Parts: sequence; C-alpha cells; structure tokens
Amino acid sequence: NKKRLTLDLSQKEGLQVFQDLVKPSDAVASNLRGDVPEKLGLTYETLGVINEKIVCAHLSAYGRKGPRASWPGFDYLMQAEAGYFSLTGEPDAPPTRFGLSVVDQMTGLALAYAVLAGITGARASGRGRDLEVSLFDVALCNLGYPAIWYLNEGHRTGRLERSAHPALTPCELYRTSDGWIYIMCNKEKFWPLLCDKLDRRDWGTDPRYATFKDRLKHREQITGMLDDALAAKTTTEWLADLAGAVPVAPILDLQQALENPFVVENDKIQQLTHQTGEEFRLVASPVICPGDELPARPAPELGEHTSEILTGLGLLADRIEHLRERGVIG
Repeated sequence: NKKRLTLDLSQKEGLQVFQDLVKPSDAVASNLRGDVPEKLGLTYETLGVINEKIVCAHLSAYGRKGPRASWPGFDYLMQAEAGYFSLTGEPDAPPTRFGLSVVDQMTGLALAYAVLAGITGARASGRGRDLEVSLFDVALCNLGYPAIWYLNEGHRTGRLERSAHPALTPCELYRTSDGWIYIMCNKEKFWPLLCDKLDRRDWGTDPRYATFKDRLKHREQITGMLDDALAAKTTTEWLADLAGAVPVAPILDLQQALENPFVVENDKIQQLTHQTGEEFRLVASPVICPGDELPARPAPELGEHTSEILTGLGLLADRIEHLRERGVIG
C-alpha cells in the first residue's frame, strides 16, 4: 500500500530531488547502518533546515553513536547476544534461536510507533527531531520480566523442559493420546476449572496445589498427573472439552497454522493481484478498522511510481528524462 521511486542520493541532483520530497512530508524513515544517515544528510540537522517539522527516524543495528555505529548487524546476531538463545529450546539441546526473525519484526514496529509519536509531537510543537531505534536495543528491551528478575533479584532464567513457563504451573506441553497440547493456567481460577474438566476435582482442592507457588514446587508431579489424565483422549477431543474455559491451544506446524479453520473462516489470509496479473496470498494485517476496508495493493515494483511522484512535485517530463539518463532515478 505504498508508492515507490528509486533515487541516487550520492549524486547532487538526486539529493536535491530528495530534499524537494522532504519539504511537504511529515517524516523520513531510514533502515541503514548507524553511521550512514548522517553521511547521506538524512538527519534533522540537515533536513530540519528544509522542513522544521520533519521527523527523522532511524533504524540501525546498534545505534548511530558509539563503537558499533559502523557495524552491520542482523536479527540472529541480536538474539544470540541479547540472551534469546539461552531461553529457547530444551535444556539439553544446543543454544537455540527463536523460530522467526522476531527482532526484525519488533524493531520495525518500534520504528513505526516512534514515527507516529514524533509526528504527533511535531504537530503539537511545530518542530521535528531525530528519533532512533536499533535491533540490539529492541532485542534487549524485550527480555522483559527475565531481565527484571535478574537485575533486581539476581535470578537467571534458563530453559525448561516442554517449553514450560518459569513461574507458572501448569503451563507447558502435555501429552494426549495422539500428541501434545499446551495448557496455560495463568490465573488462579483456571487450576480448579481444569481439574473439574478432567474429572479430578480433588486436585483442585488439594492444599499441596492451592497456589502458584505450591504448584511450582510440585511441577514435576503435576506434569505426570496431567499426562496420565490427558492420555485418555486425543488433542482434538480435549480442545472441544477445554477451549473457552481453560486457556489451551493445539501444537500446529506452519501449514496447519495457516490452514486453521479459525484463520480461514475469519479472513486472516489476504489475496492480492500482483502487477503481472497473478494472484498471491499473504497474512492479512492484524489491525482491524470496523466499518472501513483497508487498502489492498501489492508492494510496488522497484521505481514503479518514480515518474508519478516526481510529476507530483512539479518536475516536467524532460527534466525527469534527464535524471533517468544520468542514473539519478530508475
């Protein structure tokens, strides 16, 4: 749902066109090595002279200042250094990365809300600014409660069997007659509810399992108890019994996840028409706007809207052709 042009900022004429684009704009967002935005003149120090309200938002690997400003960096490196590998997988397995490029995705979202916050501030104050996020900082920030536990109590969270929660029980994988199911009793009320559904109300009233702390002390015993009880039915049967009452989910592979009836029936897969005329599918936006249909245009080809955008800036056809001949635009 965007428009796309190509522009060589290393050429003087390309930089001039870029600055013309900045004049009516709200923000400039970049995804570059930390030392590059200043070299290309993408910072507020340069662009604020052209447009006082411009917000210059920068995404880099390790930030724009300091000894790593010129370092390249990528998602898996951040996961490794920020501790994610030590938190993912089974205890006896090698250090394991998260299954998705989660740091890339989180940092992209961080850049998006930084841009929106910056624009809101610029409209209120009349002045823009530089804002920046980095892959490393976002990875570190999202350590969340394990970081807080260590920083304040010295507690080092590690990997647990069956992807268990470090403090909650029951909250892990459990065996059914034909596979696995994930149960997450993250409120006190869910333990007795689960026990009722399993027809083991005595577990729900047993003082040994009365609280989170009590159940954590008996995690291994409870895991065995639940494995035995859940072995009586298939995962599908238990989902029918438990879903909606006790927090529970099936363990799906990628194909199963995308073909999940809940996904398909609720239009969470989007179909678009590529510029070639071919149909293709992708996961729909998670943002829902009741009453409004979100735009559904495929990502543009490289330079697809160059002429359209530059014409909108007031450049004449012969000027655009001159820039194309010199390789300033694509």
